[in-house]
Amino acid sequence: MMEVILKQDVEKLGKATDIVKVKDGYARNYLIPQNLAIPLTPQNLKKIQREKEVKLKELEENKRQASELAQKIAGKSFTIACQVHEEDKLYGSITSQEIARVLEEEGFKINKKCILLEEPIKSTGVYEIPVKLHPEVTTHIRIWVVKK
Repeated sequence: MMEVILKQDVEKLGKATDIVKVKDGYARNYLIPQNLAIPLTPQNLKKIQREKEVKLKELEENKRQASELAQKIAGKSFTIACQVHEEDKLYGSITSQEIARVLEEEGFKINKKCILLEEPIKSTGVYEIPVKLHPEVTTHIRIWVVKK
């Protein structure tokens, strides 16, 4: 049996930076050549720990930036003017891409994938829409859909 440090997540074996015991042939013939793992040595262990620390600092910084952005846009209202026909139904619909464009016009650069719109908006009204800026940071914005 050989101990290796995983460089990437491997299904049914472990996550990146895990130390696992595998058969010698599996490590030599598959994990190491595919660049999925490296042999467990003191130098490799130190290298992986340094990389882990750098990644943790990077994740903390991303979370801090997401929290600051969440505080700036929390509770803000944005207006989208659309053409409507009878019963306040829109011609077409408003998608997360349209909302991201409106937010960008207001100075907030947010990826459309972060806007958690369950289904496109098809009528006028006021909508509370969650925006997930980070796995641990979610805020809400208010969208007013009005007649043009």
